Amino acid sequence: MSEKGRIVILGIFAADTAYKAKRLPHIAETLMGSGFTLGPGGKGSNQAIAAAKAGGDVTFISRVGNDPFGDMALAAYAAAGVKPNVMRMEGVSTGAAFIFVDEVSGDNAIIVAPGAAGMIGIEDVDANRAEIENAAIFMTQLEQPLEAALHGLSVAKAAQVTTIFNPAPARTIPESIYGLCDFIVPNEVEAAELVGHAIETDEQVRAAGHALVKRGAGGAIITLGARGAFYCTSGHGEFVPAFSAGSVIDTTGAGDAFLGGFATAISEGQAPIAAIRFGCATAAIAVTRPGTAPAMPSRAEINALLHST
Repeated sequence: MSEKGRIVILGIFAADTAYKAKRLPHIAETLMGSGFTLGPGGKGSNQAIAAAKAGGDVTFISRVGNDPFGDMALAAYAAAGVKPNVMRMEGVSTGAAFIFVDEVSGDNAIIVAPGAAGMIGIEDVDANRAEIENAAIFMTQLEQPLEAALHGLSVAKAAQVTTIFNPAPARTIPESIYGLCDFIVPNEVEAAELVGHAIETDEQVRAAGHALVKRGAGGAIITLGARGAFYCTSGHGEFVPAFSAGSVIDTTGAGDAFLGGFATAISEGQAPIAAIRFGCATAAIAVTRPGTAPAMPSRAEINALLHST
């Protein structure tokens, strides 16, 4: 493995409460489910654990409550090898997520209540400024307040740190954020929200990717689930196919697995297309397992899939 730099990730932890059933219930209806899991989650946290298990040197910046779910977070970081720059707060609960998993397709629908992590602010970035400025990679998303994400990207960009921005969950973002992104990485739904048109055909994917680059991003990667991903810069566009690692069980956290793997590969100096393939392999393994953070594969598993294809 080549020399790597530190990956610093700003985001939330949420305890994932995942319910498997044939469909979502209607209002006032009770359904019997076919499965339940409880485990560590939250986009930023999942990405940190995925990156660390993939071989990355990872610091995670967040907030949790002083409660059992907060204990779960710190135990997950210790197990994965993530350095937690995590504030524990009294009187505020740790975040949690309701996750519905379709028992047939493995597709999901999610409600997130960020709890303590919803209070992440500019001060959390400033408290970790030296760590961000000395990193190889800074990555963030939109489950914590936008102001914190924007400030983190600004600090990293000013220090010439490679920036990765996952605009998820989808929401309106300021135009100024694009120029702070070396890589902007939405999925199909998030990309459609950003560009204002459907993303179903290859041409629509290409148009969306190039629109994001024209707004100022250095490169755009649109993740396409079982179709892989599309990568473009101002002068280049390329589809990268997905991998198959077995039957799909649960797609929750697939995007986080991709981003953790991608960030690790970039931190090691891999070229973007190679890093995207690494991220696709990471996600392909994760979706064959239930849960989010617990489903993230090891470096050995990722390498084995890459070498078998």
